[in-house]
Amino acid sequence: MIGVLEVGGSHVTAALVVDTEVVRQRRWHLEPDTTAENFMATLGSAVAWLDVPPGTAWGIAMPGPFDYEAGIGRFENVGKFEALNGFDVRTALAGQQGITRAVFLNDADSFGLGEYAAGAAKGFSRAICLTLGTGVGSAFIADGVPMAQGPGVPPDGEAHFIVWNGLELEDTVSRRAIRRAHAERTGEHLDVHEIAARARTGDVVACEVWEYAFRALGEAMSPYVRDFGAEVLVLGGSIAGSFDLIEPPLRKGLARDVVLRVATDPDHAPLVGAAAYTTLRSLTEG
Repeated sequence: MIGVLEVGGSHVTAALVVDTEVVRQRRWHLEPDTTAENFMATLGSAVAWLDVPPGTAWGIAMPGPFDYEAGIGRFENVGKFEALNGFDVRTALAGQQGITRAVFLNDADSFGLGEYAAGAAKGFSRAICLTLGTGVGSAFIADGVPMAQGPGVPPDGEAHFIVWNGLELEDTVSRRAIRRAHAERTGEHLDVHEIAARARTGDVVACEVWEYAFRALGEAMSPYVRDFGAEVLVLGGSIAGSFDLIEPPLRKGLARDVVLRVATDPDHAPLVGAAAYTTLRSLTEG
């Protein structure tokens, strides 16, 4: 039994996970410009609601930049959680909530580990999991362990550092990039799901914008898939809902044999992954 806190850009979710099953969960709203005091108050409400026995191990998934070993925020000039820059979340949780067994991990890693443990990457040894939305999140999973370095792994395991055609990947494959590319050609300011809907009707500009973005994603990821030895590439995030449109150009760009799958349970995957990682750390560290 693992208690989980999953912190997103505008929410915190508390969950109780037993093995790979989420048996209880609830979400609270969280402003990205909140104070450290309000942030901890929200986490406190989540912990109190879950009401697990003292001594329960907790997995806490946080967005970066964050010092995951120390449990300290490093949010500086990133447009979110600036009040937590230098703030010791681990010590605050221990002091306010009595949580003494807490494992912090990256939110993209928690998603990837959840898909590895019980989702689209289950049964594979090496998986790359990407989340496509406001940015490009990533997890490089080898035998149940998130990798931050090594062959086929970008710096800190973060795909947004990958450069394609002189630009960081998020400048080509993200919500803002796709919207911008379409607006530059049409003068219309549509959201990604609207552009996808037009592509499904055969709209020429929408199809070309979509083809360019996801063929680029395939070309950018291809050497990493090869060097990492990935057997499966899993896509999550809001844009992955258009997987039917993504797969053909992505596969062209990859130009290699790898299984492509959409995330099985993107809502629960980060919770399951945080619990799995906490269990792994507890076993390896005694």
